[in-house]
Amino acid sequence: MIDEVTLKNATETAWTVYRARHPDVGTDDSRRCLLQRHLHRRWEERQSSTEELASFGIAYLHRLPRDEC
Repeated sequence: MIDEVTLKNATETAWTVYRARHPDVGTDDSRRCLLQRHLHRRWEERQSSTEELASFGIAYLHRLPRDEC
């Protein structure tokens, strides 16, 4: 079972950092949903801390092509 608090905190942290570096990205951008799904799968594969998940999330967001989101 997934730890909802860990996942929520990691998602919020990664999304906040990403948006701070990309102010043109809106709060309800489709990348946020992609991030949540990615972190959920990542957590299921290997239960990680909030900090580790957030760093995976930030790296994931930076790899996403801008024109596909």
